[in-house]
Amino acid sequence: MTEQQFKSLKEVLRRTMASSPFYQEKFKGINVENIQSAENFETLPFSDKGELRNAYPLGLQAVPDEEVIRIHSSSGTTGTPVIIPYTKQDVADWAEIFKRCYETAGLTNLDRIQVTPGYGLWTAGIGFQTGAELLGAMVIPMGPGNTDKQIQMMRDLKSTVLCATSSYALLLAEEIAKRGVKDEIHLKKGIIGSERWGEKMRKRIAGELGVQLYDIYGLTEIYGPGIAMSCDYECGMHYWDDYIYCEIVDPHTGEQKPVGEVGELVITTLRKQGAPLIRYRTHDLTRFIPGECKCGSPYPRIDTLIGRTDDMIKVKGVNIFPGQIDELLRDIDGASSEYQVMIDHLYGKDIMTLFFETEPGVDKAVLSGEVVQRFKAKIGLTVVAKAVGIGDLPRSEKKSTRIFDNRY
Repeated sequence: MTEQQFKSLKEVLRRTMASSPFYQEKFKGINVENIQSAENFETLPFSDKGELRNAYPLGLQAVPDEEVIRIHSSSGTTGTPVIIPYTKQDVADWAEIFKRCYETAGLTNLDRIQVTPGYGLWTAGIGFQTGAELLGAMVIPMGPGNTDKQIQMMRDLKSTVLCATSSYALLLAEEIAKRGVKDEIHLKKGIIGSERWGEKMRKRIAGELGVQLYDIYGLTEIYGPGIAMSCDYECGMHYWDDYIYCEIVDPHTGEQKPVGEVGELVITTLRKQGAPLIRYRTHDLTRFIPGECKCGSPYPRIDTLIGRTDDMIKVKGVNIFPGQIDELLRDIDGASSEYQVMIDHLYGKDIMTLFFETEPGVDKAVLSGEVVQRFKAKIGLTVVAKAVGIGDLPRSEKKSTRIFDNRY
């Protein structure tokens, strides 16, 4: 932590304790003026999504009603949604850091940006749009779905940039190839966010669309997408340390992890007014990347996300992360990027079935045997492996669900 970062954190603590009923209650008995070092700061309790849900609907609001100009919300698919109020300055700041993301990817006001993430309460579509408008680029605000219309607009308006989830980018790439219109598509770059994706999927999308791909990161609680972005060198994501302060901690102990080691990303907002957050546990697993980036950006980097602390599954006592399955399939010739896992409890025992797509012309029986063998060696579990053809597994216009646990 630099002296300037600590100065910013002290100011955030003072401001938040003066304005946020949520943190006044959470930090009751703590005198923030006694925080005199990074070590002191790291003794403050974490904030967690469960607490944010309990603050529903507007318990996180830290400004008077007349200063709130917009609210956004998490999906609420796993419980009560989290409502985040935004001030005029919050919205302006979000647009500014999103513009910075586009500039990191080399976009200019001559680009035509097709936005396919969802609009509405979610922070996706509108974030991509306002950042592009601040850049001065042409926005094509499609939102999700209606693939026929997406491809028509792509062709007729000569979109140069596609913003999408990796799942929908793959679906569009496959549809463009299927229709034989790749020569009519003018895309140069793809900005992909909202879900973790593996190297094999990245290569498929980039190859089929003929674009360079960039990772964008964010979460509703911290503005939305746009708080970190990869550059041309694809070596992690630069995060905007003048807007957020990041820590990497051991997800079990909460202790700081050394630079370069994987842990859980914890974020403190440095400028947010409507709903500031201090030491917020994202549950995303990543690491700090040491050293300067070849692109010359002064902003520090976190690695591309490898998973979440809460997407781990346990089968027969073995802990499994989806990222491990991505890596396993990446290293098997003939296996494609798409897979689906079914976990059932039959005849008194857990059975994990891994369906995976294969390239044309491979021997599916042989490849299934190789997957079983490698899964046992790499992850420590015997699975039932079933090879299927390209396109046999379902595609999604939003995020893909890959793990189905039918035991409960």
